[in-house]
Amino acid sequence: MYLKSVVILGVYLVPFIMLLTKSVSPWAALGLAVIMGIGEAGVGMSIMHDGVHHAYSSKKWVNNLASSTMFLLGSNIFNWKIQHNIKHHSFTNIYNYDPDISNLKIIRLCQYSPLKKYHRYQHFYAFPLYGLMTFARLFGEIGVLLEYNKKGITKEQNVNPIWQLVKLIVIKVIYFAVIIGLPLYFTDFSFWQILIGFVAMHITAGMIMSTVFQMAHVVEGTDQLLVEEDQQIKNDWLVHQLRTTSDFGRKNGLFSWYIGGLDYQIEHHLFQNICHVHYPAIADIIKKTSEEYGFTYNLKPNVFSALASHFRRLKELGNERNPSTTLASM
Repeated sequence: MYLKSVVILGVYLVPFIMLLTKSVSPWAALGLAVIMGIGEAGVGMSIMHDGVHHAYSSKKWVNNLASSTMFLLGSNIFNWKIQHNIKHHSFTNIYNYDPDISNLKIIRLCQYSPLKKYHRYQHFYAFPLYGLMTFARLFGEIGVLLEYNKKGITKEQNVNPIWQLVKLIVIKVIYFAVIIGLPLYFTDFSFWQILIGFVAMHITAGMIMSTVFQMAHVVEGTDQLLVEEDQQIKNDWLVHQLRTTSDFGRKNGLFSWYIGGLDYQIEHHLFQNICHVHYPAIADIIKKTSEEYGFTYNLKPNVFSALASHFRRLKELGNERNPSTTLASM
């Protein structure tokens, strides 16, 4: 993990240092911005993700340090913990509770979301829009935090709402001062050229991270649920995770290394406090145990089959009406 962290942080930071210290052409600078986007996605998936789950290390301070790489992305740890650790991992694929499938309007990721006419084309336009993921977080999470404060979620987590808001604003001011301000000061590029590189970096990172996340939950064979009036899910939590999550591929090599083992999503959802480097060792145990007790272990053979499955699922969701029964009672 330490070696991986150094390498991936290097992919993100070294191109930025080169931009500030070397004279490069606009096209070369754009290429470096894209490489930064690849590094940014890697930091989020391979370092920050494990840190926030307290899975990076057995030492609390190391986990906190790994979590703090979120600041390199211009975001804060608290919002991610609420959205990802609490809401997504507790209520995976449950409509109106899992924000990963409930909050988007222009892309219909859940069979219980309102169906619009334009959704019939979403399997074509969704992938480019995935590139806006980091933009949505970067520019939208102040509003999200204000909503958490209003609903009392911040206080429930024993966090001071005002201090958290101030900290988030300061993080963003520093981030923009570094990512936009330093190139303006140290290079000859115009503001618009720097802005183009900034957009290219975030589109690259957003498209990678969003696509990887979608291949784990919005594919064929994963359940989506709508809770009943008693607010109860009828399955055990472990069974629920098996039915709402999918692995894709087991021999993805460098790609699996780069995405922080997120192709082992079943393992991650069942044991989110285990570092992702151990997922290959426990995957066969989980698969055999699932099948032993008669549960389907949703495994797509490789990355391309998972992409194709997500594409087909997007097409289905763009054309089907809300089902009349709830999966929560099944």
